[in-house]
Amino acid sequence: MASLIYRRYGGSLQVDIPSFDVLVEAIRIPETQWIATACPLEGLSCDPRLLTLMDSDGNGRIRVAEVRTAVDWAAKQLKDRRGADASSDVLELNALSEEARPLRGAAEMILRTLKATDTGRISLAQVRESEKALREAGQNGDGIIAPEHLPEHLRPLAQELMASFPALTNRAGKAGVDAALVARFREERAKLREHREKQGAAFVWGDISLDTAKRVRDVAPLLDAYFVQCRLVAAQPEAAASLRLRAERVEGALGDVAALGKAAGDLPIAPPDASGVLEWSRLLRGPAYEVLEAFHTDVATPMTGDSQRLSDSAWRGLAAKADGVLAWQAQLEANPVRKLVDTLPSVSDADLDALEAASAADLALKPTLDAVNELERLVLYQRWLLLFANNFISMPNLYMPKRLALVEKGTLILGGRKYTLSVLVTNRAAHSALTSLGTTCILYVQVAPKDGTPGYEVAVPVTSGRSTELAVGKRGVFYDVDGVESDAIVTQVVRQPVSLWESMTMPFARIGEFITSKVEGLASAGEKTFDSTLEKSYTHATNAPPVAPPPAAGAAPAAAAAAPPGGGLAGIVAAGGLAAAALGSSFAFIMTQVKSLTLVDLISAATLIAIVVMAPAGLLGWLKLRRRNLALLLEGSGWALNDRLMLTPELSSLVTRRPKLPSNARVDRLDMVRSALVRQQEDDEAEGASGWTKLAITLAVIFVLLWQVRIPLLTWFCHAGWLSQDTCLAVLPSQAEPAAAAAAAAAAPAAAPAKAP
Repeated sequence: MASLIYRRYGGSLQVDIPSFDVLVEAIRIPETQWIATACPLEGLSCDPRLLTLMDSDGNGRIRVAEVRTAVDWAAKQLKDRRGADASSDVLELNALSEEARPLRGAAEMILRTLKATDTGRISLAQVRESEKALREAGQNGDGIIAPEHLPEHLRPLAQELMASFPALTNRAGKAGVDAALVARFREERAKLREHREKQGAAFVWGDISLDTAKRVRDVAPLLDAYFVQCRLVAAQPEAAASLRLRAERVEGALGDVAALGKAAGDLPIAPPDASGVLEWSRLLRGPAYEVLEAFHTDVATPMTGDSQRLSDSAWRGLAAKADGVLAWQAQLEANPVRKLVDTLPSVSDADLDALEAASAADLALKPTLDAVNELERLVLYQRWLLLFANNFISMPNLYMPKRLALVEKGTLILGGRKYTLSVLVTNRAAHSALTSLGTTCILYVQVAPKDGTPGYEVAVPVTSGRSTELAVGKRGVFYDVDGVESDAIVTQVVRQPVSLWESMTMPFARIGEFITSKVEGLASAGEKTFDSTLEKSYTHATNAPPVAPPPAAGAAPAAAAAAPPGGGLAGIVAAGGLAAAALGSSFAFIMTQVKSLTLVDLISAATLIAIVVMAPAGLLGWLKLRRRNLALLLEGSGWALNDRLMLTPELSSLVTRRPKLPSNARVDRLDMVRSALVRQQEDDEAEGASGWTKLAITLAVIFVLLWQVRIPLLTWFCHAGWLSQDTCLAVLPSQAEPAAAAAAAAAAPAAAPAKAP
């Protein structure tokens, strides 16, 4: 018994499975110690046939019990498991156990069929080549023979049988016939022959029996209702009055053709007779009059011999005979081979026997073909089962930079970075709803292969760089696990900080975005208001009445009072002046407050603000980065996981990389664009500001900056002795008053003793 060793990968404890012998023991550990307990068939970079064979219940998912069953079966078939340890797709026949004797026989048959030179081993390609050849030859082992694999004279019969019964499909996906279908044909043919022998007894009216029965069926509801009404009148004569229309209903329907027709349809076809006889001459001209009159002439009179009346008993006799005809016809139509009624005599039992023999011959190959299928299963298990277990029971390959996990779809090159981990996404809405609960930045990328095959979508974790540089619509290149290049475009970003610095600076970025959006909104609103005001002023000016003659002196105040306040261009100018004054006062207040602070105060305040804002954001970002979990990435794709797959700092550096320059490369610091621009500008005429203008602006900016810090700068110069005392008193008058006061205080004690004597 192999001993089990548990190792830590990314913080999770996982069993180490280096060989197939260890795998046989590892499947016995409790399910709670497996990393995964279920996974979908989609999104795994392995042979899809392997996953189909492992999915024994066909539900599209692989579970713990199915993995155990696969490992146990493979272990019984292999006595030498070195091929499974090496994940080889070439099976050594000497490695097969005694229990695998049928598989060995199938392998030897395939090698003989393919005329292989090496008869001691068989590859997966050889197994599939032989299976394909057998399928193309029509040998499937299921007894279902497609018409194209039958002799020429049997093909029409096979196609007629296929058209008469539900389709049968063989393992190759082709429709055909089998022995059971031929036996059913024999049975249905016998039933049809027996049924046709009863036609004479059922068709009492000869060749016109079927048409006559259908006409009887058409009028049956009308005549049945009439004879019931006759029975009612016989039992209760006063009921005849109730079968007539009430006067108010007739009056209400006058003028409405549809209502009148409905009212006429509710009447009996004739006045009910207590004796149960229908007098054809008393038929009411209701909606069914023409149908009943035709029935009277074409059916009732010839069949009963009475052209004047139809009794209840005669009608029941007609109806019973019609039911017998229709029942016989329904049974005929229910027979699946009724369409072959004209060709049945030409179908010989010899042809049917030939079809059954062909089906039996194909069915005799079932054990051999089943062994071929099981041989393919064993080679696939030897090639993939150990690797699958290291991506299901354990997941070390997800953390190893030189190994490829089965869940990986490929590598994304985007924005100068290389994203090495990607997972297939079949439902982006459900996947993003789960990953948004985590703390990992996720890109959803649509991959469009260049060969025209259907595209697919992958989820890519981002672990370095800046998430703000990633946006929907950004394009890149995707390389799948086989190295095939495809176009890629970002379709969604689940944004989270990808580094500690980004998490610390993210509040400032959000503040900047907020201020920018507000300024842009205010600017846009101001432009709209200004345009609206100009439009109104222009309209007012163009629609103004002509200038009236100067009013009298007494009317001037009234005219002035009637003028609209603040309208026209004067209103615009006044509003602009008020806005400029408000901005100027605000700027003056800000400058006054800033001038009252020293440079040290400004630096200290800025540092304190940065610490207050960045410290909590940095702490929160650090906690988020520590809790990044790749399990959500897989669970969104349908995996069931027991443990977290933490994204450690070491793994983060592997998932998102910026490759270095080649070792033998050097960087030329010269900017080639700048030299090209210089050469271009020598040939072009300068259009910007002149050099003197730029110098003046630069000096003005320097002067303003120095003016803001002149007091602490001059004070430092004076204390350092760089300026004379007179100069310091001249440029710093605020320093002169404290100095004079100190001198006066020093002179006062000296003057006091002089006055004492």
